This record gives sequence, structure tokens and C-alpha cells, in this order.
Amino acid sequence: MICSTPKPKDCHLLIRDRRILPQCCGSQTRAPLSPLFCILVAAFLLLLITSCAVGPNYRRPPLDVPGNFRNAPPQAQTNSFADMAWWAVFKDDKLQELVRVALTNNFDVRIAMARVVEARAVLAENRAAFFPQVTYDGTAARGKNVANGAAVFNHGATGDNLLADASASWELDLWGRIRRLNESARAQYFASQEARRDVMVSLISQVAQAYFQLLALDRELEIAKSTTNSFGESLTIFSERLQGGIASKLESSAAEAALASAAATVPDLERQSELQENQINLLLGRNPGPVERSQVLLHEQIFPDVPAGLPSALLERRPDIREAEQTLRSFNAQVGVAVADFFPRLSLTGLFGQVSPELSAFTGGGANVWSIGANLTGPLFQGGLLVGQYHQALAQREEYTLRYKQAVLTSFQEVSNDLVARQKFADQRVQQVRAVQAYEVAVQVSKDRYVAGKASYYEVLQEQQLLFPAQNSLVQVELNQLLAMVQLYRDLGGGYQR
Repeated sequence: MICSTPKPKDCHLLIRDRRILPQCCGSQTRAPLSPLFCILVAAFLLLLITSCAVGPNYRRPPLDVPGNFRNAPPQAQTNSFADMAWWAVFKDDKLQELVRVALTNNFDVRIAMARVVEARAVLAENRAAFFPQVTYDGTAARGKNVANGAAVFNHGATGDNLLADASASWELDLWGRIRRLNESARAQYFASQEARRDVMVSLISQVAQAYFQLLALDRELEIAKSTTNSFGESLTIFSERLQGGIASKLESSAAEAALASAAATVPDLERQSELQENQINLLLGRNPGPVERSQVLLHEQIFPDVPAGLPSALLERRPDIREAEQTLRSFNAQVGVAVADFFPRLSLTGLFGQVSPELSAFTGGGANVWSIGANLTGPLFQGGLLVGQYHQALAQREEYTLRYKQAVLTSFQEVSNDLVARQKFADQRVQQVRAVQAYEVAVQVSKDRYVAGKASYYEVLQEQQLLFPAQNSLVQVELNQLLAMVQLYRDLGGGYQR
């Protein structure tokens, strides 16, 4: 019932004892609530009450983070070598061009990007559970002894069956099960993004290392050809002296053997160089072929002298560590899902449509069909299924907690190894440069002594045979020094800028 002279400004609604009391013109009357309104109000109140989700909220596991890296300078600095962009670290223009092509065409990067898109789609699938699920259905049939699509005896009567309806179902997230599922899917999506960044960081370091190895092979090939020419000059001298009766056949034969040994390394180095070019092209997503490189020599590739930074910053910078943490966050949310499965689920359902055995009555009001309801389901006895799923979720969380801690500990070890390698290779290069310079002087002095008749050929041959491997060793030390710097840059999480 309503007031005879209702005024909107004088009317308001009070919820009391699950009834609605319209108050108009100072009088109070009671009217029963409609079922749909009761269900909607109850659902709204339940959503307000259940604002938190069951299960543990994520907290980063405690970690034993040192104050500074081992083998790092005693005074830790907050700035880090890895904070620099890769194009500021690698000054070689040709190398920068190769890295850009690799980041665009490399198949591992493209596969990682496809996994990101896949994880984003899975997240969208889980987010859909927050909303009502609405479906429709339509049927038009004619049959004998059939009623509502089922075979029944109807005295041989033939009739029509027409149905068109739309139904809706909405699960109320009372205990946070859907929220935990979305939290897990969201963490997996973030983990896929970190995995893509890790692939990019690894790719940058792989291209740089392969490029430096190619430059080292070029330098070794240059040394082999120079050594071959040097032995060739010695053979010419010995052959002339042999013809003049001054030298013996032993000296010319030894010189020819040294020449052949040095020349034999040239084809092998050319083979390794072409294989290295093919490897670089694979990283670039290109067919095998030559790789253009700059004229900058191996020892002229200089890296910025920047400290490693703080170990605590490594946890936020390295994408593989962030990926491990996001995966742990996902499995932590799965524990909440397992806990929520112990509780009942409440779903709201609705149906509206038309059903009629005759087409003429199908559009009439008597053919309307509708229903509104709530469905409450919960487990009573499942033979330990839910308990097993809960303990499985706990064990998986523990597994990925340990994986995360292991990833952190491994990262500290890798950075420490890179720091000591950088320092020791630098010290080794200083001594190797001294050795090469001394051998070069010794070779020149021995040649002068031999021409002056003050020394035998074996003295010249000995010094030449020592110079050749010393020069190759210097190339390897310079290469190892560069590779250690690239590896340090990669292990610090450098190469990808947010």
C-alpha cells in the first residue's frame, strides 16, 4: 500500500527485519520484498562482509643477503655496472647493430613473447569468473509421443516443442577462491614477463660473447698467417745458405717443417671463424652467412669501470630471480585456493524464456518461463581428496620457496665468480703482454745473431716457436677478460632497462 499523496522527498526506505518499510506522509506500512530483491541485497551484504580471502598472503621468504659481494671492493657502492643500458656498455657500432637485430628476430625472444601472450589470456580466463555467466538456448522440434524433448507415451499424438531461454549463473566469491585463482594467474603472467626479460638479457650477452670470440678468431688467424710468413722467410734464408754450402739440409728441413705446421693452423682457424659466423646468424634469426665486424681490435674493446653495486639490489634487477619470486607467489595463492575448497560455494542462478507446444501460443504471456534461485554446495566426504590437494599445494609452495632461495644464492655465487675472474684475467694479461714483447725481442735478436754467424738456426727456431703460442695465449687472455665482463654484466641483470 502507498500514501494517498506521496512525495518523493518525504519517502525513504528502511531495512528492518528483512522487510522494507516505506515511510510516507508520516505513516508506516509494510510490504513484502520481492524474491529477486532479497537475493540481490543478501549477495551485496555477503560481498561486503567477505572482503578478505582465506589462505596465506604472500610474504617474501627471509634471505641471508650479504652486505657486499665477495671479491668486490671493500666499500660497497649503490650504483652498479648493470644499471647502464647495453648500448652504453658495448661501444662497438657493429656489435650494437647485431644486438638490435637479435632482439627483433631471435626465435627464443619471440617464443618468450608468445608465452607472455598465452599467460595474459589465461589471466583473462580466470578474471571472467568474477562476472555472471550468461548463456542462451533455443529449440524447435516436432515429434510423436514426445514431450519437452523426452520420449513419453502420448496416445500417438504428434506435437511441436518450442523453447527459447537465457540463463545466468554467478558464483559469489565468499571465501576468496576466485580471487586466489586470479592472484595465481596474475603472478604467472608476471613470471612470463620476467622470463621474456631473462631471455633478452641472455641473448644480449650471447651475441656479445659470440662477437668477441669471432674477433679473437680473426686475431688468431692473423697471427697464424704472420707466423707462416715468418717461417717462410727463414726457409728462404736457409735454402739460399744451403745452396751456397754454408747451411746443412737439417736446418732447411726443420724450417720447412715449422712453416708447414704454422700453415696447417690457417684452414682450421678459417673453419672455426665461419662456424662462429653461422652461430651469430642463428642468434640473429638469419640464414648462415658472413658477419660484418668493425676494425676495432680485441684489446681495444673497453668496458666502463663501474662497481657491481649492492647484493640487495640484485634481487630486484635480475629477471630470473623476479621470475622465481612470481612463481612462488603463484603457488602461495594456490594454497588459498585449496583452503577455499573446504568451504561451501554459493551461486545465484536465473532463467527467463518462452516455452510452448504451439507456435501460436509461443509469443503469448502464458508461454513465459522464469526462475530465480540460489545454489549452495559444499563437500561432506570425499575420501581425503581435499586434504591431499591442500598438502600438495603446501609442498609445491615449499618447493618453489627453496627454488627462489637457490636462485638468489646462485646469483651471489655467479657475481662473485665474475668479479674474481675479471680481476685475475686483468692481472694475467699484464704478464702475458710482457711475455709476448720479450719473445718478439728474442726472435729479432736471434735472427740478427744467425745472419751474423754468431748463432745456429735452432736458436732462431726455438724463439719463433715460443712466440707463436705466446701470442695466441695473449689473445685468449684478452678474450677471457672480455667474456668475464660480459658475464658479469649479464649476472648482475644488466641489458634490460625498464
